[in-house]
Amino acid sequence: MRKTQVTSVSRRMIPPLGALRALEALDRLGSATAVASELDLSQSAVSRQIRTLEDTLGVPLVRRERRSLELLPAARDYAATVRASLERIAQASLALRLPGRAGSLDLAMLPSFGMRWLVPRLPDFTRRHTDVTVNLATRIRPCDFGTDPFDASIEFGGPEPRAGVARLRLRPERMEPVCAPDLVPNGALAPARLAGLPLLQMETRPQAWRDWFAAHGVTRMARGGTTFDQFTAMREGAQAGLGVALLPDYLVETELATGTLLRASVAPAITLGAYYLVWPDDRPMSPALTQFRDWLTTQAEEEDDPLPR
Repeated sequence: MRKTQVTSVSRRMIPPLGALRALEALDRLGSATAVASELDLSQSAVSRQIRTLEDTLGVPLVRRERRSLELLPAARDYAATVRASLERIAQASLALRLPGRAGSLDLAMLPSFGMRWLVPRLPDFTRRHTDVTVNLATRIRPCDFGTDPFDASIEFGGPEPRAGVARLRLRPERMEPVCAPDLVPNGALAPARLAGLPLLQMETRPQAWRDWFAAHGVTRMARGGTTFDQFTAMREGAQAGLGVALLPDYLVETELATGTLLRASVAPAITLGAYYLVWPDDRPMSPALTQFRDWLTTQAEEEDDPLPR
């Protein structure tokens, strides 16, 4: 395995741990008084730690007004990176103290997919790997593993991975338009006629409708509608009659079966992308992440017309 060489220059750029802890706490707590209380220091000692950090880095980090310290914007970004690094150090230290445990896994996930697809499967993982604790948080945007405190995330993407990550494909996202029965009283419509109805929009998928219509040979601009930031909210909007929603098939199975939503088009569902487990490719995988990835490999679903992996 390749090892990263730490040069004398990079060693000189590693500030004292106490100063980094003071910066992280100041960003999180907002005042030197709160930092002093948490770290069991005097306020003057907190100020000295920040000054030491500024001297080490050669850049100003705070705005000093009377006895208050206010982080500058660049310092807040730096503090976020420091926080993620301190968290990884803490996890590695815990793993050393508890060598029989694989440790914990901090996982970010898309809200709708995570709750509908992943969470029901997790009991199987916890039964098989009692030494791993999975901590879940929802995110609608891709993770920046340089600053976000996550070991991995579950994200939507196309055939090509984004830079700096490795990934495991979990399942395709098959999209189909659905709506309340009143919007299509005479039954499902051809794609060209569907373009005349109000079309609900997904904030993180601004091109989804364009791609769906293009896949069915419709090129004219479709009519816009209400924008949502989560699929589950869009599904509720469709049931309320706000318009036609382009939703993943796994999210509307119950609604289609009970008739609260209908398929709005005669066109078949199409695949516009897939869901992936994503992790940073510039650090070793922890035992917990390795076990989780290997288990997810057994849960991954195929499709009739596979996307490149």
